[in-house]
Amino acid sequence: MQQPHIFTVFGLNSEVRQVIEQGFGSIWLVGEISNFTAASSGHWYFTLKDERAQIRAAMFRQANQRSQLQPQHGMQVLVRAKVTVYEPRGDYQLIVEHMEDAGLGLLQQRYEQLKAKLQAAGLFAPDHKQPLPTTIRKVGVITSPTGAAVRDILAVLKRRDPSIEVIIYPSSVQGKAAVTELLQMLQRAVARNEVDVLILARGGGSLEDLWCFNDEQLAHAIYQCPIPTISAVGHETDFTISDFVADVRAPTPSAAAELVSRDHRDQVHQLQQLEHRAQRAWQRRYEQQQQAQRYWTQRLQQQHPKRQIERNQQRSDELLQRSQHAVLRIIKQTQLHQQQLQTRLTSVHPERQLKLTNQQLEQLQQRLYRATTHTLKQSQQQFQHLMQNLQLVSPLQTIARGYAVVQKLDGQVVRNPDQLQSHEKFRVRVADGEFTALKTE
Repeated sequence: MQQPHIFTVFGLNSEVRQVIEQGFGSIWLVGEISNFTAASSGHWYFTLKDERAQIRAAMFRQANQRSQLQPQHGMQVLVRAKVTVYEPRGDYQLIVEHMEDAGLGLLQQRYEQLKAKLQAAGLFAPDHKQPLPTTIRKVGVITSPTGAAVRDILAVLKRRDPSIEVIIYPSSVQGKAAVTELLQMLQRAVARNEVDVLILARGGGSLEDLWCFNDEQLAHAIYQCPIPTISAVGHETDFTISDFVADVRAPTPSAAAELVSRDHRDQVHQLQQLEHRAQRAWQRRYEQQQQAQRYWTQRLQQQHPKRQIERNQQRSDELLQRSQHAVLRIIKQTQLHQQQLQTRLTSVHPERQLKLTNQQLEQLQQRLYRATTHTLKQSQQQFQHLMQNLQLVSPLQTIARGYAVVQKLDGQVVRNPDQLQSHEKFRVRVADGEFTALKTE
């Protein structure tokens, strides 16, 4: 028979660590900081928790020196970390590589989640995108009528092709009411069907400023719009959900105006198709390279001396804390022992012993009285029980219910009439007495 493989505890923890690290790699996690400790070595140790669970975490000095965030108890943070196992204790924990405030991080996370959801639903599919018309006479612009975006678009169109008519659908492009107004203007443009192409435009801003263009309802409205749409939101480096759903994405409002005013739009369409194909091919190649890089990086990190140094540093921090706790425990034990000695000395004092003896004597007298009373009561109850049982089986009880006992004059009980001779006298006993009777034929 094949002999089973027998692990050591450390060997098992090491195997589990490798499986977890290879299975997860780097992950993003949001949670609340608690039990934060900045060790003398410069490393940070804390717990990340939410309403239902918690996990230990460590951020080593080489990583936390790059962080601009000073962690505090109760702070909500978004971290990028690697899942691992601290082998000496067998603890499942995180090694944090990056930390940021959860507010902006959660907004970015919501953006990525919505982007992935809509992409999976096919809203970004290239085969759904409409080409721009070859002839554009009217351009609809959904934007703020007082913003810089509309001024840039009008200036470019006036310079490149003044014959193009511009219809502005006024809407807020920032704030709580922006999504509703953008949807209303988009619906109005579709209902009127008066333009050849629609431009959704806004100047640059932060992620919060551009957030109305990351709305799921607006994305579906753009996807279903029968009019070719151009998304021109923010600066060249800004990307919103509207950019991915629209038929064409322009890096700036001015660039959108150049797209609708160019003479060689067929070439633009061909270039866009090539761009999409190249982008998909590059994305696939990039993902393959990233996957290979993550694999070899993990293999390298598992064997890298830095990991061993970090584990040893964490172990030394733990031993330091344990030694401090041990000293405090010895002090507390010594104080407790002194209190116990004082208590024992007080308990053996003659006056205390005499008092205890008197108390015990009183307790014994009370117990003797209670025991005697209890025994007497039990005897009385037992006697009454016996009397009741005796009465239950007594023939007198039977006679009292209307029965009679027939006896010969010599006391023999008559159970059958044939036991008596003709004209023989006999006694009949009833409840209140007896009388003599004579048997007749």
